[in-house]
Amino acid sequence: MTERMLKFVSVAQEQPEKRPAEARRRDFNEIYDELPLTQAQTQSSRCSQCGVPFCSVHCPLGNNIPDWLMMTAAGRLEEAYEVSSATNNFPEICGRICPQDRLCEGNCVIEPGFESVTIGAVERFITDTAFEQGWVRPVRPVAERTQTVGIIGAGPGGLAAAVQLRELGFQVHVYDRYDRIGGLMMYGIPGFKLEKDIVLRRHRLLEESGVTFHLGRGVADVDGDDTIAFSTLHDRHDAVLITTGVYKSRDIGGPGAGLGGIVRALDYLTASNRVSLGDSVAEYESGALNAAGKSVVVIGGGDTAMDCVRTAIRQGARSVKCLYRRDRANMPGSVREVKNAEEEGVEFVWLAGPEAFLGDGHVTGVRAVRMKLGLPDASGRQSVEPVEGSAFTLEADLVVKALGFDPEPLPTLWGQPELEVSRWGTLMVDRQTFMTSLPGVFAAGDIVRGASLVVWAIRDGRDAAAQMHRWLETVAAVRAEAAE
Repeated sequence: MTERMLKFVSVAQEQPEKRPAEARRRDFNEIYDELPLTQAQTQSSRCSQCGVPFCSVHCPLGNNIPDWLMMTAAGRLEEAYEVSSATNNFPEICGRICPQDRLCEGNCVIEPGFESVTIGAVERFITDTAFEQGWVRPVRPVAERTQTVGIIGAGPGGLAAAVQLRELGFQVHVYDRYDRIGGLMMYGIPGFKLEKDIVLRRHRLLEESGVTFHLGRGVADVDGDDTIAFSTLHDRHDAVLITTGVYKSRDIGGPGAGLGGIVRALDYLTASNRVSLGDSVAEYESGALNAAGKSVVVIGGGDTAMDCVRTAIRQGARSVKCLYRRDRANMPGSVREVKNAEEEGVEFVWLAGPEAFLGDGHVTGVRAVRMKLGLPDASGRQSVEPVEGSAFTLEADLVVKALGFDPEPLPTLWGQPELEVSRWGTLMVDRQTFMTSLPGVFAAGDIVRGASLVVWAIRDGRDAAAQMHRWLETVAAVRAEAAE
């Protein structure tokens, strides 16, 4: 089979066909077309099958990428899917939203001089084909267990853990404040990057696998009509996994920061995604969270900021500017996303930061100041310094703050003061067992590591599930011995 590989010398890299920018601006559909079979095979054949696969090394999940590329090149797609899904619960999602340019593809051995293998596109193709052919089946445990697990949060980490624990036969219950599963995959990431049918398809499969969902049930300190007390949930299950993610938006101060028309990125994106799903959203219909006809300024430089600017374009904004205090080379967002945004009409204002917000009751402009890069700070990134006398004003009817996310104060919200947190507010866990300071309560994903990637949440959820399995087996063994 290896004779089919190493074609990178004679075969050029080809990304999936991208829809024209003008067409993309008019809808929220995904921007890349599906790879045809012949192209998926040809692009897979470019893999060099290197002895030390840096694509796998730099994948948080350690995916066996060369193996499923080789099988795809040979047309053995069902086997390719089996290998791909062995290490990743949601390869069709990672193939769409992972920043491959700074993970697997960015570390491809043939990248210098030949351009990387199109790993993400092939990963997506394999799993989409598997769904079409009926190769993706519900989990069927070899034996059922009586022990139950409660998972708080139906995002990627919680869902990955749910799959792993169901495979082991545990009775899994997932609780989430939202009415649909997916967390930020459903309400944060726009449809042009991840169409919601992809997530809903997984919801149906998980239910068929025996996972019980309690949607629209947030966790609180007391039981209520749409909440469940953490203490109740803890008593109900043999073990609990916290995978709530981080949803507290970082804020920005300064004169005028309280004016109307200045909104949080998550509120803005959630409203847009709900409308796309057919929900009625009052703040969207009133125009408060709708960019149609407005001059929009998005503050921030990460992937969330890219989601906001590209959403504003599709909503029919008059103009969309992204204000970022560093330059393009120091931007944390995906290089591909920046390029896509520019193609769609977004203007980037580099090396500039907000100084004040102008307006009388409602924002009309952002006064910004030019920045210059200084010496590296403690994190290794170049610090920024304002340039004296460089202030300028950007017209704005709508300002979106996309400055990142911090954890919510869970010990306070849940009435669990003994639940230990770090100085950043993330949950403290034993790094080997994933257990928190509460016995039988585990945590994984962003609520432990801070805001990060979906692929890392999946990895953490899988690892936490394995440790929970070990702990639950130990508990079961102790109980059995005591009963004798």
